[in-house]
Amino acid sequence: MAAPILAYEHLGIIQGSGWLFRHLDLHLMPRDRLALIGRNGAGKSTLLRLIANAVDADEGRRTIVPGTRVVMLEQEPSLAGHATLADYVLAGDDAPAAHEADAIADQLGIDLTRDAATASGGERRRAAIVRALAMDPDVLLLDEPTNHLDIVAIAWLESWLERFTGAFVVISHDRTFLTRLTRQTLWLDRGTLRRHEVGFGGFEAWTEQVYAEEQRNAERLDAKLKIEEHWLQRGVTGRRRRNQGRLAKLKDMRAERAAMMGSQGAANLAIGSDDVRTKTVIDAKGVSKAFEGRTILRDFTLRVTRGDRIGIVGANGAGKTTLLKLLTGEIAPDTGEVKLAKTLDGVIIDQQRKLMAPDKTVRDVLADGGDWIEVLGVKKHIHGYLKEFLFDSNLVEAKVGTLSGGERSRLLLAREFARHSNLLVLDEPTNDLDLETLDLLQEVIADYDGTVLIVSHDRDFLDRTVTVTVGLDGTGNVDIVAGGYEDWERKRKASLPQAGGAGGGSVRKSQTKAPVAPARKLSYKDQRDYDQLPARIDEIDRAIARDEKALADPDLYVRDPSAFARLTAAIGKARAEKEAAELRWLQLAEEVEALG
Repeated sequence: MAAPILAYEHLGIIQGSGWLFRHLDLHLMPRDRLALIGRNGAGKSTLLRLIANAVDADEGRRTIVPGTRVVMLEQEPSLAGHATLADYVLAGDDAPAAHEADAIADQLGIDLTRDAATASGGERRRAAIVRALAMDPDVLLLDEPTNHLDIVAIAWLESWLERFTGAFVVISHDRTFLTRLTRQTLWLDRGTLRRHEVGFGGFEAWTEQVYAEEQRNAERLDAKLKIEEHWLQRGVTGRRRRNQGRLAKLKDMRAERAAMMGSQGAANLAIGSDDVRTKTVIDAKGVSKAFEGRTILRDFTLRVTRGDRIGIVGANGAGKTTLLKLLTGEIAPDTGEVKLAKTLDGVIIDQQRKLMAPDKTVRDVLADGGDWIEVLGVKKHIHGYLKEFLFDSNLVEAKVGTLSGGERSRLLLAREFARHSNLLVLDEPTNDLDLETLDLLQEVIADYDGTVLIVSHDRDFLDRTVTVTVGLDGTGNVDIVAGGYEDWERKRKASLPQAGGAGGGSVRKSQTKAPVAPARKLSYKDQRDYDQLPARIDEIDRAIARDEKALADPDLYVRDPSAFARLTAAIGKARAEKEAAELRWLQLAEEVEALG
């Protein structure tokens, strides 16, 4: 077995008045593809910086094979002091070769002569990726690499990393990205670091097993071990049932929308029945819009009805945010018309997070300095409401500026979802969120009574939430498909000739093996299990309830000790079978959602 190229023993670091984490051991093998998972604020970014030797640990020993080059892509790289993006990419003694940077920049589609001060978030992110990849790393550390990237750029980065023969560790909220690329998982949870030799695709099943074992140990020892509240609220049974309900609801909504659209796609949306007309909240007809001579939309027609979840996708600069502004009445079309329902009352959560003043406290943001917040007309204590959004209630006096990017995003969601509204507008809502918060956001969207408009590059998130996908190509053409991102992508690929992928020759540590296309449906056995397991789980529940009722007889042990022992064993066996069945169903549900 090969030796690790980098390792830490007994790693610890102090943050504020206490240890962020302590006594961590970790190692990186030469070809590791590691997903680093953990809640916002757990210390994931700090751990990456420690691995990169960018910050000093307060305790622990770091060992590294001499000559190993470790390169880190920061979540928010600083371009201060650089006139152009090229100046940033080629700065420092460890700067990459200019020809390597230019080659990757051409493939990634970024003009490095752009002024750094006025570059967009997507341009800054691409420049940072160019610098990191062109440095020819042996170990690549990626902190939210897909933030601000469009889907085309994400696909290019996936292709590059598939051919990369060094090791990488990645923090990301993008489930599709993690599932496709990672082969091992590091889980930073409550100050403990666990490693699992399975990629992100097996992460949720693994965590459920860990939490279940903790719960069993706590019961067995009759201890007061604190299992985190998110486990109690979001355990296997609850998540299985919520997933079941959400999948069924989303499937029905997509089928209904497909029937409305018919075989002609968007055109039929303008000629709905009287029932559809009474539900219309946004009606766009023949809309065209251009900026500086470039057509963003051409003869665009869409009727948005109450309860729709509309996903908007396209490359950076294709006009996604412009379309949002047109549909919400913020800007007017050049031709055509957009009619909004008179009762429309929207909440807009944009990608700039403009409303989060860093000097305000969490209490100020949520409750204007008080103890109570009105949530959809119901008063809730701020401590309880914080827990609903996976916050520790002790953070109530924390300054917004001290929160992580993900915590700030979660706080904004908590505030905006408390408001009465019937239209929710989300512009890149998944940036900086951890996976648990993404799950929470999906549940909130599924339960939301109004209409939702979402701009996102997160393919998995779109597949789990939207009923209609609107795809912009940047030249005025728009594809409208009933379903999620995968449904839109299938239609797009079917209408285009096959073309070679980008990113062919610039990766030194590369291999030429082509990625295997994913299966497009469940196997016969998997489909049978997916269909039959819910009924089997309910049957087990009834058997457990029956046996527990019999076991509750206070005289049973004295009267019939063998029956008591038999019932006890049967209940234990049934609980184990139920847990295994729930885990199996949950894994299959994730596959179904990924397949759209």
